[in-house]
Amino acid sequence: MVSDGIYGAALTSLLCDDLYADADTLRPGAVADSATGPRRQYDLKPRNPHFEPRARSVIQFLMNGAPSQMDLLDPKPMLEKYRGQSFVDKAATETTVLADQRGLLPTPFKFAQHGNSGMWVSDAMPHLAGQVDDIAVIRSMHATSPVHPLALCAFQTGQIKSTHPTIGSWVVYGLGSENQNLPAFVVLDDPLGLPINGVLNWQNGFLPPVYQGTRLRSTGDPILNLRPDVEDPPEVVRLGRRLMNRLDRAYKREHPAHPQVDTRIATYELAARMQLEASDALDLSQETAATLKMYGVGQGPALQGIQYRNPGPDNYARRSIMARRLVERGVRYVQICLNSQIWDTHAYLEDGIRGACDRTDRPVAALLKDLKQRGLLDSTLVVWGGEFGRLPNGQMSEGNKRGSLNIEGRDHNSKGFCLWLAGGGVKGGTVHGATDELGFKAVENPVSVADFHATILHQLGFDYKQLYYELDGQRERLTANIEARVVKEILA
Repeated sequence: MVSDGIYGAALTSLLCDDLYADADTLRPGAVADSATGPRRQYDLKPRNPHFEPRARSVIQFLMNGAPSQMDLLDPKPMLEKYRGQSFVDKAATETTVLADQRGLLPTPFKFAQHGNSGMWVSDAMPHLAGQVDDIAVIRSMHATSPVHPLALCAFQTGQIKSTHPTIGSWVVYGLGSENQNLPAFVVLDDPLGLPINGVLNWQNGFLPPVYQGTRLRSTGDPILNLRPDVEDPPEVVRLGRRLMNRLDRAYKREHPAHPQVDTRIATYELAARMQLEASDALDLSQETAATLKMYGVGQGPALQGIQYRNPGPDNYARRSIMARRLVERGVRYVQICLNSQIWDTHAYLEDGIRGACDRTDRPVAALLKDLKQRGLLDSTLVVWGGEFGRLPNGQMSEGNKRGSLNIEGRDHNSKGFCLWLAGGGVKGGTVHGATDELGFKAVENPVSVADFHATILHQLGFDYKQLYYELDGQRERLTANIEARVVKEILA
């Protein structure tokens, strides 16, 4: 059977090495640099970065949908002072105000200072408030587009083009993986559905396919079709492996620069190795009851929002624990996604944000605490953020005319927003940059998405200009040709 040969190829270890052992020239698109030397083939073996890294792995909480900065991490008391006043007057001509925009809208949440750092956090995020001395908040982020698909694409790939590699793919392209029995780039997506842009959030783009993200399920089998439906006699399996191995070698001799073939072979190899290790890595029965409780496993929603169905933290908690278990085992990059746009609070601002935080806040804070007590936070860079922020004025959805604070929401804003980083050499208890008095625009130490990407690469040991892929005679980078700046103010 064909499937027998496929699994046979999967078990033929180091096949790609054998095929290219005598190569004496770089393959098309290969990288040569002072840190890694000539790239003779594309695989996931561990490689040295340009300099000593502070972080060895990344966990990304992708808060797609755009969390509201002035309702979470960037308090703006002047919104109360100017409540209901015209945003057009306050913001001059720097934005286009839609017909359903209303006056300036103060936050419905209460802010307080927390930790030794005295960082301001709203009461929507009570669990993160207990971990502020381990996080660095950037309040002066800005993006290029206020449109979800374009902005999310730029946040993930550095450009609004949908053909470019995501940051997770760039990281594993540069570093490889410390565990050859698990995918280097893992995506723990939401069982309720995909985020905006779907699988583009973990695509490899023009990089060889071996660097794309691998989706692992948080319920049921981690990967569908990992095991054959029917176990054949061992001798049949061995013959199939031998045949497929010979066919692969013959094909590769005729097509020596065909990365899809490398990827196919490497994927089957990995599938065989994963049959044991993937199930173990995601087995939460090995966790203590105290750990499960800390993350919120088994906990239902604390409240039900008006607009958003809130499933509570249980599944997000499970995926957060899985992320920790994966980086413990040497997985390089783990991305945790949310379905749809739960942060996209155009209406029902308070209910929407409380529902999103009820779902994510406890697991996120627990992961920081768990990583720290296990000695993993120093080597794991944790990133939390979405593609842009929200406007300081109110917005009414179609058909809502009562003017209640509970019904109003906020529209998109790419000129100023917040995100945070922790671990991996980040200076905890730090707040960097500022927006104006209304939270509309980054005005102090503005940080671009390219700066943000350059900072992540820096913590992993890369000069962002020197991590590139040659394509059609051009050196393609995560930051494109944008001059970026590492945000050293948030680094220890």
